[in-house]
Order: sequence, then C-alpha cells, then structure tokens
Amino acid sequence: MHSETLFSVASDVDIVGVRQKGRELAAQAGFSDGDQTVIAAAISEIARNILMYAKRGEINLAVANSGDQVGLVVVARDQGPGIADVHRALQDGYSTSGGLGLGLPGARRLMDEFDIHSRPGEGTIVTMKKWRKGVD
Repeated sequence: MHSETLFSVASDVDIVGVRQKGRELAAQAGFSDGDQTVIAAAISEIARNILMYAKRGEINLAVANSGDQVGLVVVARDQGPGIADVHRALQDGYSTSGGLGLGLPGARRLMDEFDIHSRPGEGTIVTMKKWRKGVD
C-alpha cells in the first residue's frame, strides 16, 4: 500500500476532512467521478458511526495495489462500546440510536469488500475496499 493517511475522528469537521481526502485519493488513483462519490459516502457513514457511538476514533485511508488491481482501502477503528450483534447491525433498519439504521449496511453495499470486527466494551474495526473498474 502507498499514499496512506491517518485521520482522527472526533467532530463533524473531521468527518468532512476524511471524506474529502478519500475522494481526493480516489481521484489520484484513477477512480471515476461516480466511484469517488460512492467512496466518500461510505467513509462518511462509517465516520458518523464513530462519532455517534464511540465519540472518537480514527480512519486510515490508503491506495492499494493487488496484482493489476488498484483500490482504496478504508480502515476505521474506535475504542467505543462495540457492537453486541454485528449480524443484526448490518441489517437495514436496525439502530440502537433511533436513527434509520442504514449506515453500516449502506456502506457495505457501496464498497466491494466490507469486514467488521467488534467486541462489546472494546471497540470496532471496519475495513472497506473499493477496486477501480476498467484497469488499463
């Protein structure tokens, strides 16, 4: 991986910054405008979850090369309360905060790869990847 950037997430301003940097890295890696928007939206959803549930965390953005593929990797970490039932949290409409319950499942649909590890009382790690289509 190269072009790695670590962001602290502790406010709405941080969410805007990490979202913009994700879009910028995606553009530099040759993603289409549509994919740049999708990546930014997924980053925003995950960053909002950090802020809402854990109050603070971090997001690492990196451009990855795997053979002839180029991708953007997003790793979000927090040390918040964790998710008691990850399977349920990934279902549309499930929310413990009274929201719409679309953040995690929406981000999962937007990205090509999505992995989540969470332990109650220890925090959550979400890893998402989007691979560039139509590689030269």
